[in-house]
Amino acid sequence: MSQIIEILQRVDIFQGIVDTLLMVAFSTIIAYLVGVPIGVLVLATEKDGLFPNKTIHKGLNIIINLGRSIPFIILLIALIPFTRAIIGTSIGVRGMIIPLAIGAIPFVARLTETSLNEVDKGVIEAAKCIGCNNFEIIFQVYLVEAIPSLVRGLAITIIMLIGYSALSGAVGGGGLGNIAIENGYYRFDTKTMFVVLVFIVIVVQVIQVIFDMIAKKIDKK
Repeated sequence: MSQIIEILQRVDIFQGIVDTLLMVAFSTIIAYLVGVPIGVLVLATEKDGLFPNKTIHKGLNIIINLGRSIPFIILLIALIPFTRAIIGTSIGVRGMIIPLAIGAIPFVARLTETSLNEVDKGVIEAAKCIGCNNFEIIFQVYLVEAIPSLVRGLAITIIMLIGYSALSGAVGGGGLGNIAIENGYYRFDTKTMFVVLVFIVIVVQVIQVIFDMIAKKIDKK
């Protein structure tokens, strides 16, 4: 116990948690602003979709699959010049937001498509029968009916980005990952690494519990 207290006094774990949550929050917002429309478009352009278009559907699927297949650490390094050009730095909390967002966009798009596909087709047909146009079906039926699934997908995305943010510590990112690398790995201090790991697990568990509760409440409505 005394060793844990000593580590907490030596290393600012709580600032690391704040930095991690800031990186994850901003990158999640960007990822959803871009990824959700892409996911909707993938669904809408499929063969039996609202706006069938084989070329767009296939092209988006290829882009999403390619994006999901690139290891994040490689993507992070490849995006360093782009991040510097946009943000002005490629290190620290600010420098990690763009790579985290770009890394998450393909996953958000696929999660969105999957969530929308879970909507009962009978509900869609009923909306068509009462005269809803395609855009009304997307915004008032698909997205509304899929909210519980989308919320669970949001939890998955946030947890994935926490993992990505920890990886970013290897190239100068901020947050808990940077603490684990700088104060643990580089100094051969396994105790510090273990303490950081425990806090990452706690953060992940708290986020999962919160979003599970939100999804259950929405399901009951």
